[in-house]
Amino acid sequence: MSNRPYIVGNWKMNGTRAMLSEARTIDRAAQRYMKVEVAVAPPFTLIHAVHKEAEQIGVGAQDCHPGEDGAHTGDISATMVSDAGAKFVILGHSERRQNHGEDSAMVLAKLHAALNAGINAIICCGEPEDVRVAGDAEKYVLDQLRASLPEKLDDAGERLTVAYEPIWAIGTGRVATVEDIEAMHGAIYAFLKARFGEEAAQGIRILYGGSVKPENAREILAVPHVGGALVGGASLSADSFMNIALAAGEIEEQ
Repeated sequence: MSNRPYIVGNWKMNGTRAMLSEARTIDRAAQRYMKVEVAVAPPFTLIHAVHKEAEQIGVGAQDCHPGEDGAHTGDISATMVSDAGAKFVILGHSERRQNHGEDSAMVLAKLHAALNAGINAIICCGEPEDVRVAGDAEKYVLDQLRASLPEKLDDAGERLTVAYEPIWAIGTGRVATVEDIEAMHGAIYAFLKARFGEEAAQGIRILYGGSVKPENAREILAVPHVGGALVGGASLSADSFMNIALAAGEIEEQ
C-alpha cells in the first residue's frame, strides 16, 4: 500500500458525459502531483468513459452488489464495475446506509465481493449528530467498523481504506474540529491495530470526509492519522478538487 495521501472524489449522483472535461483536467493535474494519489468515483454510467480518459488518476465505483450475478434488477456487481474499469469501490457510505437501509452486515458482504473481484475498497463510517451530541460518537463508529470489516485481512489489508465521515458534516458546510478529527482517527487507528496488527494498520489509510474544501484541506490533512480525504461536492470542480490535492502534496513536502 502506498503511503501517499489519498484524495478521492465521490461524484455521487452527478455527471453526464459533459463532465469528462473535468475528469481530463483532474488527470492532467494529477500528473504534476506525484506525491499524492488521486482518484474519482463517478456514477456507474461514466466509469468506463472516465477510465478511458485517465492516465494517472484511479477510477472507482460508488457501490456494488454483494452477489456475482442473478435476478437483481438495477444492481451492479463488483465484477461488472471491475470490467468497466473500476479499480476500487466505495462501500457503506452514510447515504447508502440511511437511504437504502444498508447495515454493516451488508457492507461486509459487499467488501468480500469487491475483494473477490480483485478491486480495492473504501469502507465508510460516521456518526449522526445526535450521537455526537450524546458523547457516543467513538463507540458508534467503532461498532460500525467492527461489523463492516472482516476478522482477518490475510493479504487484503493493502487493498483496504477506511473513510471517517461524520454524517452531520456531509454536504452541510460544517466540519468537525481538528481535535475531534484527531481523536476519532486515533481511535480508528487503535482499533485497526488491535484487530489486524500494527503492520496492517499502518498500511490502511484513514480518510476524512465531510465538507472538505480547499480552504480547510491543509488543516485537516495535517492531523495525525489522516491519510487523505473523501471529497464530495468539491470534487465536481477540477480546480477545487486539485487544490485539495495540492494541499496534501505541500504537507508531504514538509
